[in-house]
Amino acid sequence: MLPTHGRHDYHPWRGRPQWSWPNGARLAVYLGVNLEHFAFGEGLGAELAPGANSGGGPQPDVLNHAWRDYGNRVGAWRLIETLDELSLPCTVLLNSAMYEHAPDLVAAHRARGDEIAGHGRTNSERQSVLAEVEERALIEEATAAIARNEGAPPRGWLSPWIAESRVTPDLLAEAGYRYTLNWCSDDQPIWHATRAGRIMAIPYPQEVNDIPAIIARKDSAADFAEMIVADFDERLRQVRDGVAQVMGIALHPYIVGQPYRMRALRRALAHVAAHRESVWISTAGGVHDHAAALPPGSLPG
Repeated sequence: MLPTHGRHDYHPWRGRPQWSWPNGARLAVYLGVNLEHFAFGEGLGAELAPGANSGGGPQPDVLNHAWRDYGNRVGAWRLIETLDELSLPCTVLLNSAMYEHAPDLVAAHRARGDEIAGHGRTNSERQSVLAEVEERALIEEATAAIARNEGAPPRGWLSPWIAESRVTPDLLAEAGYRYTLNWCSDDQPIWHATRAGRIMAIPYPQEVNDIPAIIARKDSAADFAEMIVADFDERLRQVRDGVAQVMGIALHPYIVGQPYRMRALRRALAHVAAHRESVWISTAGGVHDHAAALPPGSLPG
């Protein structure tokens, strides 16, 4: 027998129970907007060009640090304008360091009524390399910062770099989290077993996601926009079989907030928004609430 994570069983897509999202929709769509802050001169970070993290030169890596910070200074505000224009909600995946670095940006999403979910302290670190006591402290620190600033603790979590230790789901459940976005193994929410009870794994995309698409695969702005449209349209076709799906769209303002990419993204999101009468456009938290209220046995687990 091969080693297994033991969090959920295998459930084939064919033959699953049929149920609907609100208003009879079979497709739910949410936007995951990553607001991230990075240390200067140390730690992890996505790279526009080969830098210190990939052996391209020593720290401080000014080029890549400044490129990432563009998202918080400029790109994220352009993304908010687009979301407002199209009346689209989002789930903000928040590094808690953003409360010190860019509080006005977090406040703008709060004013929109967007959901704030936990995304660690900073994407300069990776929680999977920490001892359990240190990982617990990281989760507690990020959770407390959001609760203090938003008036309530977050219900959802996405690990920085989607990095999990063997006990991350247990620690999240013990900290009161109701859902995780770390697992991309399905098109429906899945119940995961933990030592503190169940936690829901809501699909967070690794294909319709600007980092692997644009940074890793070098797709163009038009390619990424077409990916969103094609993924959405194909899902609309697929849900005719009656099995409900959830589609996430993962966005990072330092990538899609560049003007030429925003122009292409706006066209793609407008296409999605034009179908709001036949799909359910919500947040990851909204997906959790509806799915958690379904009759027992509705979700894989």
